[in-house]
Amino acid sequence: MRTHAQAVVIGGGLVGCSILYHLARAGWSDVVLLERSELTSGSTWHAAANIHGLHDSTNISRMQHYTMQLYRQLEAETGQGCGIFQPGSLYLAQTGERVQQLRLQEAKARRYGMDFHEVSRDEAERLHPLVDFTGISCIMFEPDGGNVDPSGVTMAYAAGARAGGAEIHRHTPVIATEPQPDGSWIVRTESAEIRTHWVVNAAGLWAREVAAMAGVTLPLMPTEHQYFVTETIPEIAALDRRLPSVADRDGEYYLRQEGKGLLVGAYERDMRFWAEDGTPQGFGHELFPDDLERIEENMLRAIDRVPAVGRAGIKRVINGPMIWSPDAAALFGPVPELRGYFCCCGVIPGFSQSGGLGKLAAEWMVEGEPSLDMFGWDLARFGDWAGRDFTRARVADQYAHRFKIHFPGEEREAGRPVRTRPAHAMQAEMGARFGLNFGWEHPLYFDADIPDSAGFIRQPWWDAVGREARMLRDCAGIIDISNFAKYRVTGPGAEDWLNALFANRMPRETGRACLTPLIGKRGGIAGDFTVTRLGEQEFWIFGGGAAERYHRRFFAQVPLPEGTQFESLTGAVCGVNVAGPQARALLQGLTGADLSNAAFPFFRSQRMTVAGVEAVALRVSFTGDLGWELHIAEADQTRLYSALIEAGKPIGAGPVGSRALMSLRLEKGYGSWGRDYSPEYWPQECGFANLIRADKSFLNKEGWRAIAERPARDRMVLLEIAATEADASGGEPIFLPDGTAAGQVSSGGYGHFVGKSLALAYLKVEHAAPGTALHVSLLGRPHDARVLERPPFDPEGLRLRG
Repeated sequence: MRTHAQAVVIGGGLVGCSILYHLARAGWSDVVLLERSELTSGSTWHAAANIHGLHDSTNISRMQHYTMQLYRQLEAETGQGCGIFQPGSLYLAQTGERVQQLRLQEAKARRYGMDFHEVSRDEAERLHPLVDFTGISCIMFEPDGGNVDPSGVTMAYAAGARAGGAEIHRHTPVIATEPQPDGSWIVRTESAEIRTHWVVNAAGLWAREVAAMAGVTLPLMPTEHQYFVTETIPEIAALDRRLPSVADRDGEYYLRQEGKGLLVGAYERDMRFWAEDGTPQGFGHELFPDDLERIEENMLRAIDRVPAVGRAGIKRVINGPMIWSPDAAALFGPVPELRGYFCCCGVIPGFSQSGGLGKLAAEWMVEGEPSLDMFGWDLARFGDWAGRDFTRARVADQYAHRFKIHFPGEEREAGRPVRTRPAHAMQAEMGARFGLNFGWEHPLYFDADIPDSAGFIRQPWWDAVGREARMLRDCAGIIDISNFAKYRVTGPGAEDWLNALFANRMPRETGRACLTPLIGKRGGIAGDFTVTRLGEQEFWIFGGGAAERYHRRFFAQVPLPEGTQFESLTGAVCGVNVAGPQARALLQGLTGADLSNAAFPFFRSQRMTVAGVEAVALRVSFTGDLGWELHIAEADQTRLYSALIEAGKPIGAGPVGSRALMSLRLEKGYGSWGRDYSPEYWPQECGFANLIRADKSFLNKEGWRAIAERPARDRMVLLEIAATEADASGGEPIFLPDGTAAGQVSSGGYGHFVGKSLALAYLKVEHAAPGTALHVSLLGRPHDARVLERPPFDPEGLRLRG
């Protein structure tokens, strides 16, 4: 066994072998995989191994499409059979919402050149004569869908990795992972140790135990999962071809051919956890006792749809473990608090994702950043707040509703609340409906009579959000912005450190503020921040709350100068934004500070007292209207919030939730990181080029220089859409009237004050001119749209600076 390696992968299942293969393929020949038992032990060997390409997330669809195309290449390259069957997959819709979901996915497939198209009932019956399509409203067909052999694929990855120089050691459990002062690791087994720069936790069912060796707690929980295989079905035996698989997600089961019978699997509501306190070390290729009664309802729905299932005997039942994250997406990426520790755990549809995850993991380690924006799967989306109780509740909800549609902006109640602010109870009494942001509860809108809901079309709360947005534009609104990430940097090296981190030049005068991008390894936008100077050696930084742990990775890459301190204030400091044309009048009655334009200009900051509460005040507002952000100690939140609400009542001002804030910022054309800005987009594509100072050093400047002079590939624009029942939310493909793919929506919604359905979008540069006519696929159908020359609200910024 080698004593040194560029990376050590722990776990010889499907995902671990894929990462090893892709590292070797990327040129890292000095890599090692350690497996405690045999390859495929754990969840890999008993998986149903279905493959499909489409996903609600565009980037996950692209990743899955890569995986599906890889398997035949892998067979040819290694000579190891992967047991590939691709007779296609039929997707069935029984409800209007499922039809909308499938048609949106079909439009996305056209945008990216994937084959996923609607077929008639006659064609579907020809493809799968055993299915009764009664009650089906829409049928989509994915020709590349099917399944593979779990063992064959894993062994092919392993063979390809070995051919690239990698070592694989079976029956070699890891007993310790020890960080070293130089940033490397020592990985210990019972007989040897390996020094490495990257530890890769791909341990599947044992990911929690492997992570614990490094002092890391991963929010994962295992469950049981069952599928069964029927005896031979005469109608299948008589065919000279393989039947396509059936995805009847409204029926809550999956079904495909296996041999001359059928395989049927289910995610039942009456789910079962397993090994909650830790996966047994001796577990490997065992299964659990059959418990088909638990999935009886799902089985009956499958029999109704495919009667041949009910006539066939059951040949075998597989009841084995799977391990889940709280949102059923992988925990992917480097652990922000550690150097050189990478995770790829909690992967559910592994055979659809293994290749893409392996490729992106190799890019991240070898090149410093993946080529696709993976923030939605980045393990940094969870913090310490995602503890055992939250994880258990969310996993139960995810498993039991595995095939439920994930609607845009959906808020699930399971496991909540986790973290609340002092004003939470008061806001609830005022009728607030809450959402979750990095563990924090925050008001979405205020109307006790309208429960929260989600769907592709406008929901009942749409009018309540509109009332709040118009109230703020007509008068003033009070918005809880406590979930913004807040940081403080102090000391003699604070300015130098911030200049070395961010691309813009930091404010040189006390009370000044600036916007600045954080540049990613490939030159894209890793974050956008507001930085203000509050003293000679004190700066405050404001950014996206959901990305706080993600951004800490970047902050850690620039060493703090001696005597300089960095601290997160997100938990200790709350925030409130007072915005609208009457914001100055509302605030002036609560403070002795001079809020006039001359004394407190736009984009300035100062400390002041409001309603007896000490606040850091910043004259800025994400609404695009006149406004101030007030940041105060958490203990003072209720006092200040109450005072602002009371002061607003006589003039018709009141509380405003985050959904109205999202509507208002669209009217101004303001982008939002994680929606409109990401490492995939260059500064010159999204309007940040003028915020970069080329005459100074900053983090990842070389990555920016590599793309700075290149012409923009896409351009971020604001669209007006002719829509009356639904609005864009993000990911919707955009076409020219002749059907040519032109781009996609990054975020969208309804501008309640300007009365327009709006969307921020990235278009190919040649299609981004103002006035260009386009079609945006809302509900999977084309809706007329045009590129706006200027934002519809206050394009000159007169209200903002007034």
